[in-house]
Amino acid sequence: MITLASDFGSPYPAAMKGVICRRTDARLVDIAHDLPRQDVRAAAFWLRFVLPEFPPAAHLVVVDPGVGTDRAALAVRAGEHVLVGPDNGVLFPPTRALADGGPIEAFEIRIDDPESDTFHGRDVFAPAAAEIHAAVFEEPRDSPDDLKWHPLLTPTDEYEDLRLPDPDLRPAEALGEVLVVDDFGNAITNVPGEVVEGTDELRVNGDLTPVVGTFADVPIGERLVTVGSHGYVELDVREGRGDEAFGLDLGADVLLSW
Repeated sequence: MITLASDFGSPYPAAMKGVICRRTDARLVDIAHDLPRQDVRAAAFWLRFVLPEFPPAAHLVVVDPGVGTDRAALAVRAGEHVLVGPDNGVLFPPTRALADGGPIEAFEIRIDDPESDTFHGRDVFAPAAAEIHAAVFEEPRDSPDDLKWHPLLTPTDEYEDLRLPDPDLRPAEALGEVLVVDDFGNAITNVPGEVVEGTDELRVNGDLTPVVGTFADVPIGERLVTVGSHGYVELDVREGRGDEAFGLDLGADVLLSW
């Protein structure tokens, strides 16, 4: 299996799929191609949430605002998974989730003269994902876990290691920030859900708000605090947009107090 995730929209992912299909019969699975445009941190958050649900696979990730610069191309081994994408940090939050405390190996991918300086998804990362998938999943060698032998790859310990910010947790409050806003307008923070366990209400930037287990626990149009399936505190409105109701944008500070 090769999964694909990007901020490309359509039709660019189809070109990547065509390149891969010329090289392998691997099953192709789309994660998403509407990740927030050029938002490396948001993409990393969502992939950290989604990719651990998959069986062993090669994961092609292209959210690449630095395309055309001297940023490297990487393949990263995490347990039974391999991630392929740009060296801008997007690979590492999901890599750590997939590794689950185990070793992580990073390799720089050799970049030959690409056909385009603006579409490395097609010209660099798609063929690399196909070759790496073949090496790991289709043609196991005596040491199938070792990618050091692959002529396309050079081991490296120099890479952009993105880490999502930690909240400031205090005895009666938590200072966090909005990491992502999903398509429903839910403002998802970096505050872990266990912080609000056992709390019926708290103040969000000073405004008293109920803490509930599900949207149906408040009337339509009412604001709420809940813990999403990703495990983080989010600020929502039943059948409305939490980002607008709470006046929050990406990266906005959020003070939860009780």
